[in-house]
Amino acid sequence: MKFFPMFLRMTGRDVVIIGGGETAAQKARLMLKTEARIVLAAPELEPELAALVTERRAVQHSGEITDELFSNAALVFVCTEDEDCDVRMAQIVREAGALVNVVDRPDLCEANTPSLVDRDPLVVAIGTEGAAPVLARQIKTRLEEMLEPRLGELVALGGRLRDAVAKDVPREKRRAFWRWVYHDAPRNLYARGAEREAAERIKAAIAAGGAPGDAGRGAVALLPVGSPDPDLLTLRAVQRLQEADLIVCAEAEFAPMLELARRDAERVIVGQSHGTEGWLLSDQRHVVLQDYEKGARVVWLVPRRDAERAALGLPEDVERVPAVRV
Repeated sequence: MKFFPMFLRMTGRDVVIIGGGETAAQKARLMLKTEARIVLAAPELEPELAALVTERRAVQHSGEITDELFSNAALVFVCTEDEDCDVRMAQIVREAGALVNVVDRPDLCEANTPSLVDRDPLVVAIGTEGAAPVLARQIKTRLEEMLEPRLGELVALGGRLRDAVAKDVPREKRRAFWRWVYHDAPRNLYARGAEREAAERIKAAIAAGGAPGDAGRGAVALLPVGSPDPDLLTLRAVQRLQEADLIVCAEAEFAPMLELARRDAERVIVGQSHGTEGWLLSDQRHVVLQDYEKGARVVWLVPRRDAERAALGLPEDVERVPAVRV
């Protein structure tokens, strides 16, 4: 990756937009979604930008461009619509030590603005390092269809209730609780517009000390692997890897697949993890069952040839997931 994706804190910071034309207005519209103070650096502003200043939603800097202008800047956009001027401004911004985005000049950018799917506070960013903006927009359209409009409201409610969950839901049940909130009844209710009922159910579950019904039970997914190539993993296999609390790899060559797993999931790689060099399928099964009985979601990656033997002794509700596309 030439650009590492991350989110910048905007509260209490400046976003400086150098330019006063339509391109600057486009960037201002985007930054109005944030809590940053918008500084429009240009001697003259087109009508939309001038209105933002009049409404006190932005401030204008019409003087000389100096380092001081960027002292509190989280991000600077350069969009003067004059190529030579953009190059000069970009140099000044870099020398001031601020992050700079020069519109339509990826070679001069130290920061890129991705395509956004906005369900504030849930935000999905899609970037292609400037190589394929049309593809980024296509992906954005698909995600807009997948994520229901009210999902951000549910995420905001979850954020407000995190302290209550930490207080009343035991640590070992919290992941299952949040999985229930975002995968089960509360999310479905929010999608239908029944926000009050969803909130009541969530608060009742907190008071009860965890998710209702079987949501806190463990689960085992057996993934028979024929090829260790992560690019061939099925969508369901990737989903199980991202949900897993524990992943057991029967062979070290499967380790690259773990790049698609949740970062904080526990990993046991036979032959690489300490003390596992001589483990048989029975040893792996013991670890799988041990965590399952504690309520963990476990994924077991095994060679396809060993799948039937591995399944012996597993719970009746074990899920056999086709791991690799044919």
